[in-house]
Amino acid sequence: MPKEAPTVAKAPYLELRSARGRKPPVVIEMCGVRRGVEATSRVVWAKVSVAANKKIVRAKIDFMEFIIAKVGCVSSLAMQDELENIKMVDLSGMNARLKPEIDDAIMRVIASEKFIGGEEVSMFAEELGGKLKIEGGKTPYVIPCANGTDALQIALMSLGIGAGDEVITPAFTFISTVEVVAILGAKPVLVDVYPDTFNMDCEAVEKAITKKTKAIIPVHLFGQCADMSRLVEISKRTGVPIVEDTAQSLMSIYCNGNGLSGRAGLIGKFGTTSFFPSKNLGCFGDGGALFTHDEELATKAKAIANHGGQIRYKHEIVGLNSRLDAIQAAILRVKLPYLEEGNLARQKAANIYDELLKDVDGIEIPKRDANSTHVFHQYTIKVSGNQRDSLSEALKEDGIPTGIYYPKGIHLQPAYKKLGYSVDDFPNTNYLASTVLSLPMHTELTNLQQTRIVERLISRLTK
Repeated sequence: MPKEAPTVAKAPYLELRSARGRKPPVVIEMCGVRRGVEATSRVVWAKVSVAANKKIVRAKIDFMEFIIAKVGCVSSLAMQDELENIKMVDLSGMNARLKPEIDDAIMRVIASEKFIGGEEVSMFAEELGGKLKIEGGKTPYVIPCANGTDALQIALMSLGIGAGDEVITPAFTFISTVEVVAILGAKPVLVDVYPDTFNMDCEAVEKAITKKTKAIIPVHLFGQCADMSRLVEISKRTGVPIVEDTAQSLMSIYCNGNGLSGRAGLIGKFGTTSFFPSKNLGCFGDGGALFTHDEELATKAKAIANHGGQIRYKHEIVGLNSRLDAIQAAILRVKLPYLEEGNLARQKAANIYDELLKDVDGIEIPKRDANSTHVFHQYTIKVSGNQRDSLSEALKEDGIPTGIYYPKGIHLQPAYKKLGYSVDDFPNTNYLASTVLSLPMHTELTNLQQTRIVERLISRLTK
């Protein structure tokens, strides 16, 4: 926090109110202004007297920070503890609100002594299926498993994919999407992504299909759906099934206005997701699930997740030990009813970011695909001018965390160099890997925190 600020006109008449309802300090005089976002916010420095405790008022004059909605009218006091505790992902707020329900759920499992499988897991599967169902549609089958990576592997195993097969995946994604293909002995075939939506390039998919192609895995990245219209058309024409990776887009909806609509993960043969703690729906450890409308595939996937059998000691196919434990299922059952509320909070936060950043030179805000809703697992901007890394480090110095998802395409990962791709085969992936920057995004973000994040981002950009 700077000790000095340029002198501006005094405004002793300003009325202040704290962001959290606390009694504000006494303002002695306005001292200076540091420009933030034009016509949206500025940061004003004021000399104030501050109570050190209930009995003693410090004689020292401090500089305090204020956020103003309009020049000349301070609308909220930026309480220092709120601004010094900005998190990339804030799990504590929601967990604190739901603590009584979560505690009861955990104790219920402990009392039951059914830690693997049982009613909590089956009830969670049923409730998630009900949540995923769209009005007028069928309730999907949900198969819980140990994590999102296993969900992808189980989906591919259910489709019979193995050695000699090819599976098309984006080059710009988390490693697990490609990892499961390699684990099964199949060949990952990488394609580039669109530079605006970050999702799979459908023209590249079309060119990549061969007689060996057995699946296409679109990753609905950062919270919105890939171009399912094109992918479904390609799938129908070629007979290649789609496995949707919805680890970052649970509950988003695709609708092209021309007859194709559905929840992310329920347009292709399989959808998979993760309940990693930082996901929009997260547990207190690892967890995952598959969902499908195909009863036969659901039965097979359930068997694979349970050592390859439906009946104990009868193993009809090769399977895995991949089960969502009952405590995690119970926690997810508590959180599930709040998922849509949480997604709405993320969308509101994204709208605020959009408004604050839309006219900032050097920043490109996320594109909203007209055919998909966006649940904003991440709010990812693009930073021009080769300053992404330095900007991220500068913001870290200001106490503002950021994330880089992802700093390197799959084609440049040492484990996958044997695929034979060159550095320049995926120009959009390379471009995004050097420009994307994810800002704090979670259900607990306040307007005040977002204004501070953007104010510091702009300040660092213009230096």
